[in-house]
Amino acid sequence: MSSQEMTPEEVGKMLPAGAALSWGLVKPPQRGPKREMSIDQIVQKAIEIADKDGLAAVSMNRIATELGFTAMSLYRYIPSKDDLLLLMQDAACDFPLPPERPPEEWRESMREYVAGTIDLFRVHPWYPDIPIFGIPIAPHNLRMVDWALRSMRDMPLNDYEKMSFVLLLSGYARNCGVIRRDMDRAVQAGSSEEEFGGLNYTTALRVLIKPEQYPDLHPIVISGAYTEENRDENPIGDDMDFGLERILDSIELYLDRRSSGGTKK
Repeated sequence: MSSQEMTPEEVGKMLPAGAALSWGLVKPPQRGPKREMSIDQIVQKAIEIADKDGLAAVSMNRIATELGFTAMSLYRYIPSKDDLLLLMQDAACDFPLPPERPPEEWRESMREYVAGTIDLFRVHPWYPDIPIFGIPIAPHNLRMVDWALRSMRDMPLNDYEKMSFVLLLSGYARNCGVIRRDMDRAVQAGSSEEEFGGLNYTTALRVLIKPEQYPDLHPIVISGAYTEENRDENPIGDDMDFGLERILDSIELYLDRRSSGGTKK
């Protein structure tokens, strides 16, 4: 049987329950509360709890209590905690995307994708705390992948190269998103960006970091660059923007080599 001949029920059986639910491939429960509760309602309540108190605070018991039902009634809609996490992840990715840009503006398109992913981690700080179970297979997660691929549509790349670039951009965005998320948490807890960056420890580090022990780090600490003591004199600007631009430079160089028939390695 070809994939075109498969029924929605057959496709749903090939996916984890959470993914099948996200695609609407599972019939609603026939027992339990009817019309008073829905999968979307459960997921949105879980996200509300996670946004407020973190992922560890999300449980079927708490969600059920806040919705006015029993935990067992929730399991009729969502079979497990892992399925709930997948649905939360997918729902968090349901936000408006920027308009499509012309092909020559691919760098800006990639910047928008990375910035959007970083913002996702800041709006929903629990998002990167969910373990990576595998490749994205839920609809809104896949829309994020499609967004990342958008800028590469007309590039002279094969599909494997495109997906490798998606992984590169997504990995960088995830790393930066976690750092930004942690900075936000530190500031909310009463710290500051300067303290998070170690500015308050500059003097102490200059005493502790000896050139014979740390020959390459020592001059960086002495100059103030390690703790951004002289931020106004920083010639590269924001570290994360600088890193992204170097990634985009490498993609541009790779494209130039591909166009000139150079090696792909």
